[in-house]
Parts: sequence; structure tokens; C-alpha cells
Amino acid sequence: MDAPAQPWPPAVGAYAEERELFRLLQNMLEELLIHKPDDPIEFMINHLKQNNDDAPRICVLGPPASGKTTVAMWLCKRLDAIRISQETLLFKEILALTKEAKAYKERKQKIPNALWANLIQERLSNVDCIKQGWILEGFPENQEQAWLLQSSGIIPRHVVVLHAPDTVLIERNSGKRLDPFTEEVYHTTFDWPSDLLVQQRLVKPEDLSEQEVSKKLLEYHRNFPGVFRSYQKILKLINADQPSVDVLSQVLTYVQTQHRSAAPFTPRILFCGPPGSGKSLQAALISQKYGVVNICCGQLLKEAVADKTKLGELVKPYIDNGYPVPDNLVVKILAERLNALDCMTKGWVLSGFPRDIEQGEQLQKSHFIPNRVFFFNLPCESIMERLSQRRIDPITGERYHTTFRPAPTPEIHARLRQNPRDMEENIEKRVETYYRNIKELEDFYEDAFYVNADQDPHVVFEFIESCIIKPLPCKKLKSL
Repeated sequence: MDAPAQPWPPAVGAYAEERELFRLLQNMLEELLIHKPDDPIEFMINHLKQNNDDAPRICVLGPPASGKTTVAMWLCKRLDAIRISQETLLFKEILALTKEAKAYKERKQKIPNALWANLIQERLSNVDCIKQGWILEGFPENQEQAWLLQSSGIIPRHVVVLHAPDTVLIERNSGKRLDPFTEEVYHTTFDWPSDLLVQQRLVKPEDLSEQEVSKKLLEYHRNFPGVFRSYQKILKLINADQPSVDVLSQVLTYVQTQHRSAAPFTPRILFCGPPGSGKSLQAALISQKYGVVNICCGQLLKEAVADKTKLGELVKPYIDNGYPVPDNLVVKILAERLNALDCMTKGWVLSGFPRDIEQGEQLQKSHFIPNRVFFFNLPCESIMERLSQRRIDPITGERYHTTFRPAPTPEIHARLRQNPRDMEENIEKRVETYYRNIKELEDFYEDAFYVNADQDPHVVFEFIESCIIKPLPCKKLKSL
């Protein structure tokens, strides 16, 4: 098929990003390559009917007594996912291979890696794991298990690895206590329950002696590098030698993070903020570094008037008399510019529009949907200081500031003029208008980022840049 002469319309790109079509196709291709079905079309139809690609797929790994069980159970409650561990596979599940695995256990023999992988595959193929997602606790233990899981199509999205000094882990192991009713794990020193009834029913688990724990730790350290190599792009090391609240918080933050996507990304960036908040400067910096088209709505209207376009002739009377330009005319001029080839291929950063929810709705109806929205916040005192002291050289057009960037010579200083818009009474009106309309607009763009604009411009730029580069949080997990 010949390549299209023109890029896809903006509405197509926005639809593909919103529905995550690239990730969907990527997942489908992975399944095809793993399973190699004779009828790929029928296989993918069934995959789309049955699978939930948004469900969590998480491995929680770590040495003995690092807190894997506590973290896995807590994640299951938060994410409504299914916990899979050695205990659940051998003693709580009725699977075809359970009897064979238990036989090894009774003979005190090591269960083969292939048998573990088959047990896990059988359990994860059940409908509850497919729909709700899964938390795999303590697997894989070595590189061979990781390879077997991958060859079976079991590929986690996030791998959490807990770590702590061996001396801490040995001490933890000796003080572990188990609630047989809830399976919650407690510790005689670090995490003793306050409920007297819970205290009375705690039992010491059949854990290893100090020597056996040391042996297990040695085995873990020997096997971990292979596991790390298998999952290094999706693996997060978390220090378990800190309060459990901090550990759980870090784990949740990581599993809520989407990994960087290989999907084509065309920036459509929107800057909203009060006058003097630095929108124009940040837009210029983003445009300069990433090559996106910088569009200032006010400047665009002036250019339309200067070029004497048909729309510019309609806008001219409003600008000449200082009246607001009707929204329908602004949207038409914006649509014309945003539909240009450079905007559709390079992306754009827009400032000065929309200023209220009606304008935001009109922009969306025109299928220009930003994929990053920033609201600049600045105290009124700082706004007044920035704008009321601005001056313009009428000869060169250069801008100066009586405090931050004074004129270099007395001659230039003498001829500086103040724009009427920068007089204090006019600034107050503009700021009041902005804050009167902004709350509804903030609600309209619920996934927006908020920028503290009252700091060094380069610090602001770094924050904005990080938000553009990193993927947006997963909507399902963000609501937790």
C-alpha cells in the first residue's frame, strides 16, 4: 500500500492515543509470536474477547524474610488482583499438576523448574487471573524459571525486588509470627498486632533455622543476577529495611507507573495560566528544544490581521477597538493553523487559548485534543511585580524590566514606554477574569499538570519537560 500523501488527521492520532491502540497491537503481536497459532485471526478474536490487557501483572521477589508476602497481600487488596505463591499453588489450589508437585515436597525433593512453570501457567490461565490480574510472589527464583515463564507467555509488567542486609533478614526470620486465620505476617519486634485476640492466635511458622536461612540467602544471591538480567528493563529494587508504610508506598508508586511506550507520539501541549506566569517563555523553550510548533493565540490573531486574510479582516475591528474576538472566529483561525502540515507532523504547543470551559469544549469539538495540559500557578503579588515593571523600547522593540532587566544605558531608559495593558488596574482586571473562569477549565482537563511558576524559569522548564517525556499514569490505578 502506498504511504498517504498527508499525515493522519488530528482526530485519528488522538483516538489512537486515548484507546492505546499501539499497545493493544503490541500485546497482540507478542501473543502471536509466543503461541504461533494455526489460525491467527481466530486466536486474536478470542484473545480480545477474553483477555484484560489493563489488569496488573506483577512479580514480587526478594530473599527470605524480606516481606514478599506482606507486600503481595497488600497489593492484592489495593488492586483486587489474585495472589499466587508456593503456598497457594500447593495447598489451596486444585490443579492438574498439584498432586505431582506435592509428591516432590513430601519426599523432600526440589520441585523441578519446569513443573513450577507449568503449575503457574495452569493457574494464571484461569478466568479470575485473566480478568483481575495477578501478583506472583517469590517467582521466578532463578533465570531458568524466568525463561520458562516467558516461553509460556507469562510476562510481568512490573517486577518488584525487595532487598535488605542479610543480618536484618536473619533477625526478621527469627521473630516472624503468622495469623492462621488471615495469613497476615507479624513480627515480635517490628510489627506486633495491637488486637489481643490476634496476639493470642499467632503461631510461629515452620520456618528455617538461622543456618538454613543463611544457606537460602546464599542461594538467592547466587541466582539473583540471572533474574535481574531477564527483567532489568521492568525491575525496581526497593529497600525493605525501612518502615513498612514507606516500602508499600514505594511499591504502589512503581506499579502505578507505565513504562515508556514505543508508540509514535506527536506532542499536543497546552499552557494555561494567568498573565505574567511565563507561558510564552516556556513555550519558546519547548519549541526550541523539541522542534514543536509554538502557537500563541494572541499573536496568531495579529498575524491573521497583518496578512489580510478573510478571517483576519473579520477579526480586525475587534482588535482595533480592544474588544474580545468571538470564540467561533478564534477557533476557525486556530483550526486553520493546527491543521497545517508542520503542526500535524511535528506537534504543537499552544498558549492563550482556551481561557474558559466554553472555549475548551469548542477546541475539543474541533478534534484538537491536547495530550499534555499545564496550569501555571503564580501568586498575585508576583504577577504584579512581573508585569507592572515591564517596559518596551519603541525603537528596537526590546523588552526590559525595571528590576530584573533594566535598560543598559540612560538613553535607552529615557525612551522606554509602558504598555497600557501593564498598568496595575488593567493587570488586576485580567487576573480577576482569569481566576473567575479557570476552575471549570481545570475540572475539564482533569489529567492536567500544575506548575509552580514562581521559581527560576529553567527549573520550571525541567519540570514541564519531565511531564512531557514520561508516560501518563494508568487511569485504572490512578484512582486508587
